[in-house]
Amino acid sequence: MLKKRFKVTGSGKITFQKAFKRHILTKKSTKRKRNMRKDGVVADANMHFVKRLLGMK
Repeated sequence: MLKKRFKVTGSGKITFQKAFKRHILTKKSTKRKRNMRKDGVVADANMHFVKRLLGMK
């Protein structure tokens, strides 16, 4: 399940797609939508938890 949502980069960072970009886009600003295009990076505080869920630890 989680392997669909996260991707491990070559440097070992874990990325994910940002939320709220699927529908009701008319009320969101262009800047906000543009920033949601970029991949998010899992914060260091959550890294151990996500790695455990992905079966990396």
